[in-house]
Parts: sequence; C-alpha cells; structure tokens
Amino acid sequence: MGTAHTMKLIFRGTRGNIDCASRRHRMHSALLIAVTRRRIMIDCGTDWRSRLRAIRPDAILVTHAHPDHAGGLDGGAPCPVYATRKTWAIMASYPLNQRRVLEARCPIQIHGLVVEAFPVIHSLRAPAVGFRLSGDGAAIFYVPDVVNIHARRAALRGAKLFVGDGAALTRPIVHRRGSRLFGHTTIRAQLGWCVQAGIASAIFTHCGSEIVAADTRTMPARVREMGEERGVDARIAYDGLEVRVD
Repeated sequence: MGTAHTMKLIFRGTRGNIDCASRRHRMHSALLIAVTRRRIMIDCGTDWRSRLRAIRPDAILVTHAHPDHAGGLDGGAPCPVYATRKTWAIMASYPLNQRRVLEARCPIQIHGLVVEAFPVIHSLRAPAVGFRLSGDGAAIFYVPDVVNIHARRAALRGAKLFVGDGAALTRPIVHRRGSRLFGHTTIRAQLGWCVQAGIASAIFTHCGSEIVAADTRTMPARVREMGEERGVDARIAYDGLEVRVD
C-alpha cells in the first residue's frame, strides 16, 4: 500500500453542472490531493481550462467525460491523465499526450497512493467511476456523481472519509430508461451507505441548486443534523475547503 503519508484534500471547486453559482460554490467540482509533495487532481471541468497550469497537478484522474468533469482537458494537460477506456473513447479528440488507462477494480500506485476505480451508476452516455484512494492506515472514497456504486461494500470498506454527491438532499434526481437508471441519489441515502460501512465522516461536493442557492447557514446546518441523526460527521464542501486525512 506504499508508505504512510497524510493526505491533504483541497476542494478547488464544489459546484455541480448548474446555472447558479455563489461565493462558496463558484467553480465546477474538482479535488486536489496533496501527498508526498505531489498533487493529484480529480476532474477538470470546462471552467478549469485556463487555470489548469496554475494548479500544477502531477496527475489528473477523471471520473467521467461530462463537460463539468473533463471539458477543461480539451486544451491539453501538463501531466499524465488517468481515465477508463470508456471515458477515453469520449475524450479521443483531446490533445493529451500522456494517456493512462484505468481498469475497473485494478488498484494502481500513483504518487504514493493506491487508486482503485469503482464503476458507479450515474450517466448512460458517459459511464462514471468513483475512486478509492488509500495509503497505509487511511482510505477515502470520492464519488461526486452517483445513483449507486457497484461493489459498494468493497468500495467503502474501511474508509475513513466518504466524499459524495451533493446534488440532492432528500429527493433523488433519478431517471429511468428501460431498466437503466441515471442521475443523482440523495445525501440522505449516501449517509445510509456510510452507516452501513462504518464510515464516521462524510463531505458532500458537486452541490446542486438546492444547496448553492440557499442561505449559507441553513443547508450546512441541515446536513450536519442529518449526519448527527445517523452518527456521521457530515458537512458540505465549499470552494477552498482543506481537510487532512491521516
């Protein structure tokens, strides 16, 4: 699993693919993980296109090929980019010279972390994954868009922190095409996953209009209360939030 290091999570963006924005949720969701003096970025939406080189990532992981997660890569990237074959098929025209293929459920080492991609239910046109990222003694799971996680028990087992989808609090945004579901589950449902997996802390990013357009105190308090009812320390991420995972 590599050597033990502190992961520093920096939420560079926390807004979902919505029209409204606020001071706390201005940029599309993107997470920067600082570990072993390296910087691993997860997702790079269109509004990061002109800012990417200033971030200086050493690697970029892509959850899926929707524009708010991958559109900023259509102008290239200064580092290796990791994505699944299905995501690369959609990004085939992007001028990326350092392409790395992630196979589902095949852990790989990236700058001191073990990264494992877990397929999730979210989009029919842009198949998505969530990332389990771990070092000795600490693991987190990051999934900013999700209806459900395939192999959810394995994905969440032993994780210290769950970083999930903040599109909806209690009313799911889920659609069906035949037998296939797509969209976003609720924060309430994801807190239930945390309880089942014994995860004590959860942070929600990729925030929807229900959160972004609301009072800056009301929604954080509501999510915190929802977590307390289930024994989970729950909060809403905001642009610039920094969290250490030892």
